[in-house]
Amino acid sequence: MNYTILVTGSAYGTQNSSTAFLFSKSLITMGHILNSVFFYFDGVLNANYISQSPIDEFDLIKGWRSLNKKYNVQLYVCSSAALRRGIVEDDNTSNILKKGNLSPCFQLSGLLELGNSINLSDRLIQF
Repeated sequence: MNYTILVTGSAYGTQNSSTAFLFSKSLITMGHILNSVFFYFDGVLNANYISQSPIDEFDLIKGWRSLNKKYNVQLYVCSSAALRRGIVEDDNTSNILKKGNLSPCFQLSGLLELGNSINLSDRLIQF
């Protein structure tokens, strides 16, 4: 089966993102196809490069990046929701910021990308 995952919870403070990550990893392990993970609303905070987790906790943002690198899972971030929450690419920085904080392996995109991924999927799962 083909899946699209929609993450609307922030990286820390809720279980949404960590559950989505574990579910995504399980899908791949079980041989399913994960078309993409789309981060929306507070879910875009999963793409914040400067967010740090304590050394004794699982680094969820690194986990998402490893999922992208190891299994070529596309990680899309809603550009409008990201901008509202201060997530910017290097190219869109202001005079105040010298470098953007969009984590590597995440791509800014629009809802059209979510729609395309849903169209290719058998299931959409939201966390």
